[in-house]
Amino acid sequence: MKFPSILALTGLLWLTGCASTGVTTASDPDATSDAAGTATNNPAANTRRAIIPGGALQPITTARASAGAVAQLAPPADLWERIRRGFAMPNLEGALVADREQWYSSRPDYLLRMTERSNKYLFHIVEELELRNMPTELALLPFIESAFNPQAVSSAKAAGMWQFMPATGKHFELKQNAFRDDRRDVLASTRAALDYLQKLYRMFGDWHLALAAYNWGEGSVGRAIAKNQRAGLGTSYADLHMPMETRFYVPKLQAVKNIVATPDAFGSRLPVIENHPYFQTVDITRDIDVALAARLAEISLADFKALNPSANRPVIFAAGTPQILLPWDNAATFQSNLEAYGGGRLASWTVWLAPTTMKPADAAKRVGMSESELRSLNNIPPRVVIKAGSSLLVPRSKHLETDVGAHVADNGQLSLAPEVLLHRTVLKARKKDSVASLAKRYRVSPASVAGWNHVSVSAIFKAGQQVVLYLPQKARSPKKNTRKQASPAPAKRKAAKTTRGKKR
Repeated sequence: MKFPSILALTGLLWLTGCASTGVTTASDPDATSDAAGTATNNPAANTRRAIIPGGALQPITTARASAGAVAQLAPPADLWERIRRGFAMPNLEGALVADREQWYSSRPDYLLRMTERSNKYLFHIVEELELRNMPTELALLPFIESAFNPQAVSSAKAAGMWQFMPATGKHFELKQNAFRDDRRDVLASTRAALDYLQKLYRMFGDWHLALAAYNWGEGSVGRAIAKNQRAGLGTSYADLHMPMETRFYVPKLQAVKNIVATPDAFGSRLPVIENHPYFQTVDITRDIDVALAARLAEISLADFKALNPSANRPVIFAAGTPQILLPWDNAATFQSNLEAYGGGRLASWTVWLAPTTMKPADAAKRVGMSESELRSLNNIPPRVVIKAGSSLLVPRSKHLETDVGAHVADNGQLSLAPEVLLHRTVLKARKKDSVASLAKRYRVSPASVAGWNHVSVSAIFKAGQQVVLYLPQKARSPKKNTRKQASPAPAKRKAAKTTRGKKR
């Protein structure tokens, strides 16, 4: 019988028609894209072209097939293969790349730990890159930034898997308050990082320069390009004069890309990461302790914090963080256990707003805590006072039914000021000096002056009478050294120490 052959031929011709007319390619006059590769053509037209073949069927030539005009029918074996298929950045070659290849491949334990840690986050990052039509090499960037540690903090205060500086994080709408830091949040920080990388690519039109700007700052890269243009020099990544950290930045990414592309060639082993979501989002409607959420999901506290690293306190406030991430198979378990938990209290912590500026010891008494517990829970360092309006995490009363409101959960801040040490000062009153006039002169309250001297607030002192005041110690002005010091000998001079140049 020839029916199977006929059916196979019919299917092949139908696929040929899809490949030749149904898929939008870069040569399609109706399709345009922005500088970062994000499609901007008509979505409805795209859908029609992608689903309904049009025009006469045409055979597929060998040249077109080898050029990748036909989509691969076999799905990727794992996530690493999916990443390899999406490589789209030009390769960088040179001694620095070879140096970093040798560095990573000679540390197999470090490389394995780093890649195993990435398995929680890589699928989501790859999905987001593909949705934006961005090169999948960028999914490897957190290897360079933080070794895929969402709790990483640099010496320059950059935080999270994508290492955002505080100001840049705020610019890309990453909330940073007393109860959460979205620079560590898996979903929010990935969204912000890809937004930023797309912006940089639109600015410079080159992925290597965009990556240099991500590390060094867009202003620094722009000035370096302008300087080379004035000098008649090249303006590519390799041509620019950059700090050593930025000079090694793209070679590091290229080295990791090369190892991921052909791990056997470097004697490296990559852990199996399935081409499947690791986590899913789960809505929460009530404040809940972090430890309880992990227990209801039946996962370890460490695994819960790895997926929800922005929750830097022992409680999650639903008004500020209405979703949590849980491993794919544990999301349903959490929902089931939460329903079975009933109407019991889920959160043992709430927020107290300091009514006035006060010492931590006084605040601790007001809320029924020890000073050490209050300091530890709210990260309050020594020798400071808590400013009025500060949001402090405190135990939740058994009788408190309401959860923390959206304004506090979303904007609560802990404001501290240096503790002012007061020193006892005795002075002689002048003629007509009073409690009020001395209080005004020394910028203290009349009630304090009256209390220190055991008089009424309206009291007037006699000329020459001793008056006690408690005043801040004045900083002593350092004595100027008028001697001209000899310059150190050239041989003993130390080179200026450069600091890490991240501007993000």
